[in-house]
Amino acid sequence: MQQSTASREEFYWSDLKEPHLSRRKEILADHPQVRALFGTDWTILPITLFWITLQLTISFLVPAHAGWAILMALAFGSIISHVLFLAIHEITHNLAFKKEAYNNLLAIVANFPLVIPYAMAFKRYHHLHHWKQGDVEDDVDIPCSAEARVFKGPLGKLIWLINQLLFYAFRPVFIRPLKMDKWQLLNLLLQIAFIVPFTFLIGGYGLLYLGLSMFFAGGLNPIAGHFISEHYVFKEGQETYSYYGFWNKITFNVGYHNEHHDFPSVPGSKLPALKAAASEYYDDLYAHKSWSKVLWDFVMRKDVSLYSRIKRNA
Repeated sequence: MQQSTASREEFYWSDLKEPHLSRRKEILADHPQVRALFGTDWTILPITLFWITLQLTISFLVPAHAGWAILMALAFGSIISHVLFLAIHEITHNLAFKKEAYNNLLAIVANFPLVIPYAMAFKRYHHLHHWKQGDVEDDVDIPCSAEARVFKGPLGKLIWLINQLLFYAFRPVFIRPLKMDKWQLLNLLLQIAFIVPFTFLIGGYGLLYLGLSMFFAGGLNPIAGHFISEHYVFKEGQETYSYYGFWNKITFNVGYHNEHHDFPSVPGSKLPALKAAASEYYDDLYAHKSWSKVLWDFVMRKDVSLYSRIKRNA
């Protein structure tokens, strides 16, 4: 794909509706058998519990030294924390259990090693992202204009990328504040009830490990490339991008992102089957081959910036 040498200085704007609803209807008309892929996946529960247990166990093993906490968070914790992010993503689509309340409770438990209670707020904002993709008022996944103006050029984009988790956390508060509901309150209270006594067990360095693991998970971690790969415009005219590489094996196939947006009710484990069943709809779309390369290109390419997102009016 030929790259432009011009710097991106404005968001892309579209007068068209987001592409996934129309493609969903077309696929269902041509391949009604994909409805059999809808539903829950019982393996989400044991897989999530495994990663929770692994992260909490490692936090007990951190030596009483800040350097070790940093090194272990970079080497292991950031990967595990990001897998837990994506477990929560899967669960908040109500794909682990038929009852929404059970999914909410599992997401809250998966939130425990991540220190900051965010799972239930994420669920609300993420559903807005799905149903109002690109909406200038409701899709807080898109950087705001101030971010794009300030964090320009390779150095600016690198600084933003390292701290992108902070922007994802605080951006919704300013752009689309939501009144706390009962599940968010429960998320907060149970997180406090867990993390306070658990800190006494693992000590300050164990807590430092967990906190840094969460922070590093959203930065230069290779899995964090999916944040950029999913909707930043790398090919004009295309709004969502998939990735079919090996990281999908531990990330609930979140790389199958066109497929996921087309059918959010299909568990990640079944998204490859969806792609195979409706291959003519996906094979010609541009797909990323490496999340690490996505991070590199985001920082180094002049034609890719925080402005490289598609917006549409409400």
